[in-house]
Amino acid sequence: MERLKFLSEYYTTHDEDARLTSKCGSVEFLTTVHYVEKYLKPGMRILEIGAGTGRYSHYLARQGYEVDAVELMDCNIEVFHANTQPNEKVTVRQGDAIDLNSIPSDHYDITLLLGPMYHLYTDEDKRAAMSEAIRVTKRGGIVFAAYCNSDMTVYKFCFVKNGINSDQHRDLINFDTFELNSTPAEIFSLYRKEDIDGLMQNYNVKRLHYIGTDMLTRFISKTVNEMDDDTFALYMKYHFCICERPDMVGATNHILDIFRKE
Repeated sequence: MERLKFLSEYYTTHDEDARLTSKCGSVEFLTTVHYVEKYLKPGMRILEIGAGTGRYSHYLARQGYEVDAVELMDCNIEVFHANTQPNEKVTVRQGDAIDLNSIPSDHYDITLLLGPMYHLYTDEDKRAAMSEAIRVTKRGGIVFAAYCNSDMTVYKFCFVKNGINSDQHRDLINFDTFELNSTPAEIFSLYRKEDIDGLMQNYNVKRLHYIGTDMLTRFISKTVNEMDDDTFALYMKYHFCICERPDMVGATNHILDIFRKE
Protein backbone atom coordinates (compact mmCIF):
# COMPACT_ATOMS: atom_id res chain seq x y z
CA MET A 1 0.00 0.00 0.00
CA GLU A 2 1.42 3.37 -1.05
CA ARG A 3 0.37 5.08 2.19
CA LEU A 4 2.29 2.59 4.32
CA LYS A 5 5.39 2.86 2.14
CA PHE A 6 5.72 6.62 2.59
CA LEU A 7 4.77 6.53 6.27
CA SER A 8 7.41 3.89 6.94
CA GLU A 9 10.05 5.98 5.20
CA TYR A 10 9.03 9.04 7.23
CA TYR A 11 8.77 7.50 10.69
CA THR A 12 11.96 5.46 10.42
CA THR A 13 13.95 8.65 9.74
CA HIS A 14 11.99 11.13 11.90
CA ASP A 15 12.40 11.33 15.70
CA GLU A 16 8.73 11.27 16.58
CA ASP A 17 9.46 10.64 20.24
CA ALA A 18 11.25 14.00 20.56
CA ARG A 19 8.65 16.05 18.68
CA LEU A 20 6.69 17.18 21.76
CA THR A 21 9.57 17.61 24.21
CA SER A 22 10.97 21.08 23.42
CA LYS A 23 9.17 24.14 24.81
CA CYS A 24 7.84 24.80 21.31
CA GLY A 25 6.67 21.23 20.81
CA SER A 26 5.25 20.97 24.32
CA VAL A 27 2.61 23.65 23.62
CA GLU A 28 0.63 21.16 21.52
CA PHE A 29 1.09 18.44 24.15
CA LEU A 30 0.20 20.65 27.12
CA THR A 31 -2.87 22.00 25.34
CA THR A 32 -4.18 18.56 24.42
CA VAL A 33 -3.60 17.23 27.94
CA HIS A 34 -5.26 20.32 29.44
CA TYR A 35 -8.46 19.59 27.54
CA VAL A 36 -8.36 15.82 28.05
CA GLU A 37 -8.10 16.38 31.79
CA LYS A 38 -11.29 18.47 31.74
CA TYR A 39 -13.21 15.26 31.03
CA LEU A 40 -11.25 12.61 32.93
CA LYS A 41 -12.92 10.89 35.86
CA PRO A 42 -11.59 8.05 38.04
CA GLY A 43 -12.01 4.63 36.49
CA MET A 44 -12.36 5.82 32.90
CA ARG A 45 -10.98 3.63 30.13
CA ILE A 46 -9.01 5.40 27.41
CA LEU A 47 -8.16 4.37 23.85
CA GLU A 48 -5.49 6.12 21.81
CA ILE A 49 -5.70 5.41 18.08
CA GLY A 50 -2.50 6.13 16.19
CA ALA A 51 -0.53 6.47 19.42
CA GLY A 52 2.88 7.00 17.82
CA THR A 53 5.57 6.43 20.44
CA GLY A 54 3.00 6.75 23.23
CA ARG A 55 3.63 10.22 24.61
CA TYR A 56 -0.06 10.70 25.53
CA SER A 57 -0.75 7.07 26.41
CA HIS A 58 2.14 6.91 28.86
CA TYR A 59 1.28 10.25 30.42
CA LEU A 60 -2.29 9.15 31.12
CA ALA A 61 -1.29 5.67 32.28
CA ARG A 62 1.11 7.28 34.77
CA GLN A 63 -1.85 9.20 36.18
CA GLY A 64 -3.41 5.81 37.00
CA TYR A 65 -5.76 5.38 34.04
CA GLU A 66 -6.14 2.20 32.00
CA VAL A 67 -5.04 2.98 28.47
CA ASP A 68 -5.15 0.83 25.35
CA ALA A 69 -3.25 2.02 22.30
CA VAL A 70 -3.28 1.16 18.61
CA GLU A 71 -0.38 2.11 16.36
CA LEU A 72 0.33 1.32 12.72
CA MET A 73 4.12 1.67 12.51
CA ASP A 74 6.44 -1.03 13.93
CA CYS A 75 9.19 1.50 14.64
CA ASN A 76 6.85 3.57 16.83
CA ILE A 77 5.62 0.49 18.68
CA GLU A 78 9.21 -0.43 19.54
CA VAL A 79 9.76 2.99 21.14
CA PHE A 80 6.35 2.75 22.84
CA HIS A 81 7.44 -0.49 24.53
CA ALA A 82 10.83 0.95 25.46
CA ASN A 83 9.15 3.94 27.14
CA THR A 84 6.72 1.82 29.17
CA GLN A 85 7.42 1.99 32.90
CA PRO A 86 6.66 -0.76 35.42
CA ASN A 87 3.11 -0.73 36.76
CA GLU A 88 1.70 1.32 33.87
CA LYS A 89 -1.75 0.04 32.95
CA VAL A 90 -1.13 0.42 29.24
CA THR A 91 -1.30 -1.91 26.24
CA VAL A 92 -0.34 -1.37 22.62
CA ARG A 93 -1.25 -3.38 19.55
CA GLN A 94 -0.58 -2.91 15.88
CA GLY A 95 -3.56 -1.73 13.89
CA ASP A 96 -4.88 0.73 11.35
CA ALA A 97 -7.31 3.50 12.35
CA ILE A 98 -9.55 2.76 9.38
CA ASP A 99 -10.35 -0.77 10.64
CA LEU A 100 -10.56 -1.49 14.37
CA ASN A 101 -12.68 -4.63 14.06
CA SER A 102 -10.91 -6.30 16.99
CA ILE A 103 -12.25 -3.61 19.37
CA PRO A 104 -15.87 -3.85 20.55
CA SER A 105 -18.33 -1.03 20.09
CA ASP A 106 -19.25 1.40 22.89
CA HIS A 107 -16.23 0.36 24.96
CA TYR A 108 -14.17 3.45 25.88
CA ASP A 109 -14.96 6.58 27.86
CA ILE A 110 -12.37 8.69 26.05
CA THR A 111 -10.93 8.08 22.59
CA LEU A 112 -7.90 9.95 21.27
CA LEU A 113 -7.53 10.19 17.49
CA LEU A 114 -4.51 12.47 17.54
CA GLY A 115 -2.49 11.24 14.57
CA PRO A 116 -4.38 9.20 11.98
CA MET A 117 -6.27 12.09 10.34
CA TYR A 118 -2.85 13.57 9.47
CA HIS A 119 -2.15 10.66 7.15
CA LEU A 120 -5.41 9.80 5.39
CA TYR A 121 -5.88 11.11 1.86
CA THR A 122 -9.27 9.91 0.62
CA ASP A 123 -12.71 10.83 1.88
CA GLU A 124 -13.45 7.13 2.26
CA ASP A 125 -10.50 6.56 4.61
CA LYS A 126 -11.21 9.72 6.60
CA ARG A 127 -14.82 8.66 7.14
CA ALA A 128 -13.73 5.13 8.03
CA ALA A 129 -11.28 6.33 10.70
CA MET A 130 -13.77 8.75 12.22
CA SER A 131 -16.56 6.15 12.15
CA GLU A 132 -14.35 3.63 13.94
CA ALA A 133 -13.28 6.14 16.61
CA ILE A 134 -16.91 7.00 17.32
CA ARG A 135 -18.05 3.37 17.19
CA VAL A 136 -15.64 2.19 19.90
CA THR A 137 -16.54 5.13 22.19
CA LYS A 138 -19.36 4.79 24.70
CA ARG A 139 -22.48 6.92 24.31
CA GLY A 140 -21.71 10.09 26.21
CA GLY A 141 -18.01 9.45 25.76
CA ILE A 142 -15.59 12.05 24.41
CA VAL A 143 -13.52 11.88 21.22
CA PHE A 144 -10.49 14.09 20.61
CA ALA A 145 -9.55 14.35 16.91
CA ALA A 146 -6.48 16.24 15.66
CA TYR A 147 -5.85 17.73 12.21
CA CYS A 148 -3.14 19.63 10.32
CA ASN A 149 -4.29 23.11 9.28
CA SER A 150 -4.13 23.81 5.55
CA ASP A 151 -3.82 27.60 5.69
CA MET A 152 -0.82 27.63 8.01
CA THR A 153 0.85 25.30 5.51
CA VAL A 154 0.16 27.87 2.81
CA TYR A 155 2.08 30.42 4.87
CA LYS A 156 4.94 28.18 5.93
CA PHE A 157 5.46 25.81 3.01
CA CYS A 158 4.18 27.84 0.09
CA PHE A 159 5.67 31.21 1.02
CA VAL A 160 8.28 30.86 3.79
CA LYS A 161 9.84 27.82 2.08
CA ASN A 162 8.89 29.01 -1.45
CA GLY A 163 6.97 25.84 -2.25
CA ILE A 164 4.55 28.03 -4.21
CA ASN A 165 7.11 28.08 -7.03
CA SER A 166 7.87 24.36 -6.95
CA ASP A 167 6.96 22.54 -10.16
CA GLN A 168 6.75 19.33 -8.12
CA HIS A 169 3.87 20.67 -6.01
CA ARG A 170 2.13 22.99 -8.47
CA ASP A 171 -0.67 20.51 -9.22
CA LEU A 172 -1.49 20.29 -5.48
CA ILE A 173 -2.25 24.02 -5.13
CA ASN A 174 -5.49 25.67 -6.19
CA PHE A 175 -4.20 29.10 -7.22
CA ASP A 176 -7.68 30.66 -6.96
CA THR A 177 -8.62 29.53 -3.42
CA PHE A 178 -5.21 28.37 -2.13
CA GLU A 179 -6.69 25.08 -1.01
CA LEU A 180 -3.97 22.46 -0.80
CA ASN A 181 -4.20 18.80 -1.74
CA SER A 182 -1.94 15.99 -0.53
CA THR A 183 -0.92 12.54 -1.66
CA PRO A 184 0.86 9.89 0.44
CA ALA A 185 4.17 11.29 -0.83
CA GLU A 186 3.49 14.58 1.01
CA ILE A 187 2.86 12.59 4.23
CA PHE A 188 0.46 15.12 5.77
CA SER A 189 -3.19 15.57 4.84
CA LEU A 190 -4.41 19.14 5.30
CA TYR A 191 -7.77 20.53 6.44
CA ARG A 192 -9.74 23.74 6.64
CA LYS A 193 -12.52 24.10 9.17
CA GLU A 194 -15.14 23.60 6.47
CA ASP A 195 -13.54 20.24 5.65
CA ILE A 196 -13.79 19.12 9.27
CA ASP A 197 -17.35 20.42 9.58
CA GLY A 198 -18.30 18.57 6.39
CA LEU A 199 -16.87 15.34 7.73
CA MET A 200 -18.53 15.65 11.14
CA GLN A 201 -22.03 16.38 9.80
CA ASN A 202 -22.28 12.64 9.09
CA TYR A 203 -22.25 11.73 12.80
CA ASN A 204 -24.51 12.09 15.81
CA VAL A 205 -22.09 14.04 17.97
CA LYS A 206 -21.99 17.37 19.80
CA ARG A 207 -18.92 19.58 19.42
CA LEU A 208 -17.57 20.73 22.79
CA HIS A 209 -14.41 22.59 21.78
CA TYR A 210 -12.60 23.56 18.58
CA ILE A 211 -9.03 24.48 19.48
CA GLY A 212 -5.78 25.70 17.96
CA THR A 213 -3.37 23.51 19.88
CA ASP A 214 -0.17 25.38 19.02
CA MET A 215 -1.42 28.58 17.34
CA LEU A 216 1.57 30.46 15.83
CA THR A 217 4.10 28.81 18.15
CA ARG A 218 5.95 27.03 15.36
CA PHE A 219 6.44 30.33 13.53
CA ILE A 220 8.28 31.70 16.57
CA SER A 221 9.84 28.43 17.72
CA LYS A 222 13.28 29.90 18.44
CA THR A 223 11.77 32.60 20.66
CA VAL A 224 9.60 30.09 22.53
CA ASN A 225 12.43 27.60 23.04
CA GLU A 226 14.63 30.35 24.51
CA MET A 227 12.02 31.54 27.04
CA ASP A 228 12.80 31.08 30.72
CA ASP A 229 10.26 29.07 32.67
CA ASP A 230 8.39 32.11 34.03
CA THR A 231 8.03 33.66 30.58
CA PHE A 232 6.93 30.33 29.12
CA ALA A 233 4.27 30.05 31.84
CA LEU A 234 2.94 33.46 30.80
CA TYR A 235 3.05 32.39 27.16
CA MET A 236 0.93 29.33 27.97
CA LYS A 237 -1.48 31.52 29.95
CA TYR A 238 -1.90 33.75 26.89
CA HIS A 239 -2.19 30.70 24.64
CA PHE A 240 -5.11 29.34 26.67
CA CYS A 241 -6.80 32.75 26.42
CA ILE A 242 -6.80 32.67 22.62
CA CYS A 243 -6.79 29.01 21.52
CA GLU A 244 -10.61 28.84 21.30
CA ARG A 245 -11.32 32.43 20.29
CA PRO A 246 -13.22 32.37 16.96
CA ASP A 247 -11.18 35.30 15.64
CA MET A 248 -7.87 33.57 16.47
CA VAL A 249 -8.33 29.81 16.30
CA GLY A 250 -7.58 29.50 12.59
CA ALA A 251 -4.03 30.78 13.13
CA THR A 252 -2.61 27.42 14.17
CA ASN A 253 -0.59 24.55 12.75
CA HIS A 254 -2.61 21.88 14.55
CA ILE A 255 -6.33 21.73 15.29
CA LEU A 256 -8.10 19.72 17.99
CA ASP A 257 -11.82 18.98 17.59
CA ILE A 258 -13.46 17.66 20.76
CA PHE A 259 -16.96 16.19 20.68
CA ARG A 260 -19.34 13.99 22.63
CA LYS A 261 -20.96 10.87 21.18
CA GLU A 262 -24.70 11.35 21.52
